[in-house]
Amino acid sequence: MNHHIEVPDLFGLLYGFRFRPGERGEEIDSSTALAWLKAPSDDGEFLWLHLNLAHAACERWMMAHLDLPENFFESLREGSRSTRLEHVDAALLAVVNDVVFNFDMVSTDISTLWVCARSRLLVSARLQPLRSVDKLRSSVKRGERFRSPLELLVHLLRDQGDVLTGIVRETSISVDGIEDQLLASRLNDNRADLGTKRRVLVRLQRLLALEPGSLMRLLNRPPEWLQEDDVQELREATEEFTLVISDLTALGERIKLLQEEIVAKLNEQSNRTLFTLTVVTVLALPINIIAGFFGMNVGGIPLADDAEGFWILVALVATFTALAGRWAFRKRSDY
Repeated sequence: MNHHIEVPDLFGLLYGFRFRPGERGEEIDSSTALAWLKAPSDDGEFLWLHLNLAHAACERWMMAHLDLPENFFESLREGSRSTRLEHVDAALLAVVNDVVFNFDMVSTDISTLWVCARSRLLVSARLQPLRSVDKLRSSVKRGERFRSPLELLVHLLRDQGDVLTGIVRETSISVDGIEDQLLASRLNDNRADLGTKRRVLVRLQRLLALEPGSLMRLLNRPPEWLQEDDVQELREATEEFTLVISDLTALGERIKLLQEEIVAKLNEQSNRTLFTLTVVTVLALPINIIAGFFGMNVGGIPLADDAEGFWILVALVATFTALAGRWAFRKRSDY
């Protein structure tokens, strides 16, 4: 995929495209877009404008020149953002959390894309470059045909699903390697790595999953300008996206099971180590007690004058040590 460096114009427009029926998208600047918005064509043309919200004049320009519902600008300012698609004032409003674009690197940083679609206009705005938008632009530049703004939005959702599928695939490969090490009983310090991956997947699932309520309302009561084919494509794209989120959830559960198995094996190793230390302590107990008694500097120590006294003590220590060892190993077998 060719990567493009986005350069906004004086009003924050990163790029715009004009689409005619059956033709490839034609890239336009803000002045051409304004001229079209003042006198839109009647031959089925529509525009896609992608804007940079970090530009100081961007929001003012949108409010002055684009006929967007107030809910769109309210959603730009709200704090907690959940991914959703909803029908607002004869327009289609989408708030899409997406993976931040990072040249040829796997990034799991999340940023938000705001989209508003009408019958002849698709407006998308963001603060940071996003992977799925870059994929959509590449498709347009390659000459892919689009018949409506909603088809562009559906393509965007599918591109986002492809990005997530790539993250799931790469994470799965990494988890496979950790699982192979676990099966080979080579426990490295993988718990922290697994914990990080699981937290990332949970965050992606929480932020990227579509709100089912708003989506259901949209599919049941779509805007009048939406064609039946568009509604069907939107339904299929959201179902595919839901499957990707399910894969994300399943991978998170798999990581959780691996974490639990690693903890169980580490606990087993700790128990074995503690048992070994216990056995050593128990086996050394008889000789330590007897040595302590016979090391007292007092009169009346038995066997002090016996020629066989040393061997008697050796036999005594060996007997007690054998009894202690038998008791310790019997305790181990009880567990």
